[in-house]
Amino acid sequence: MHSSQYLISIAGPTAIGKTAAAIALAQHYHTEILSADSRQFYREMSIGTAKPSANELAAAPHHYINSHSITDTFNVGDFEKQGLSTLDELFKQHSVVLMAGGSGLYLKAITEGFDELPDIDPSIRQNLNNLFAEQGISVLQQKLQLADPEYFNRVDLHNPQRLIRALEVFESTGQPYSSYRKGSYQQRSFQTIKIGLDMHREELYKRINQRVDIMIADGLVDEVKKLLPYRNLNALNTVGYSEIFNYLDGNTDLPHAVEMIKQNTRRFAKRQLTWFKKDKDIKWFLPTDVPSIISYVDDTIARLNA
Repeated sequence: MHSSQYLISIAGPTAIGKTAAAIALAQHYHTEILSADSRQFYREMSIGTAKPSANELAAAPHHYINSHSITDTFNVGDFEKQGLSTLDELFKQHSVVLMAGGSGLYLKAITEGFDELPDIDPSIRQNLNNLFAEQGISVLQQKLQLADPEYFNRVDLHNPQRLIRALEVFESTGQPYSSYRKGSYQQRSFQTIKIGLDMHREELYKRINQRVDIMIADGLVDEVKKLLPYRNLNALNTVGYSEIFNYLDGNTDLPHAVEMIKQNTRRFAKRQLTWFKKDKDIKWFLPTDVPSIISYVDDTIARLNA
């Protein structure tokens, strides 16, 4: 389909420098940024999610940062619907719009669509969360293996949120989660140009470690303390928060909690890269090489318009 609307999608692991690259591109193309970071939606989580600073937010208009509260239910399906309607508005004023984030599923929801999932009875989710709290992750893994062997073989078995998501769909509908994930590719009214940011692993790990130290200096422990009453919410079952909850519970000291955040963030970055490297449409760049990204985007647009 011939379209004069282009979405530049910037993917990459945590701490690679997506925000800085997206702002530089937004300024170059005089456009706005759709954030596809599944943790920066939440107003109450700022330090631990490395949200763009006030200066960065002022440097280019951002959407879906601080847009929701952790007590709102806001999932990838909601993001797809709301994000697409935001893009419709933005494309009325801009021929190029940016999207940046490290949440592969959220980027995919906007560019390719995500299968319509049924509404879930909240009590089913609550029961599964209780089960996980009382008996641990292995009971979820066993249930999923029986309910949906196909998805069991593909899912990250150490991610309780994904396991619970699949089980709640199965228990609500009697249909395996995998039957809803047809990977049906939705036609979009815009063309997507996919950019990936990467660098030497050692360099990235150094950036991650430095960023965690800055988070601690900026008051991460106090941010997490304020969230103690909400600790059972899915949004807080995430790296940078779980480890500090563990410290506040007295199960570990602060230096060890900080070390665990660094280690878990490095692992998370590795998983993000594995996910993105599977997408053959992504063209990879160093995060600082903005001029090359701009030439690639311009050449791609010229080619698509030819």
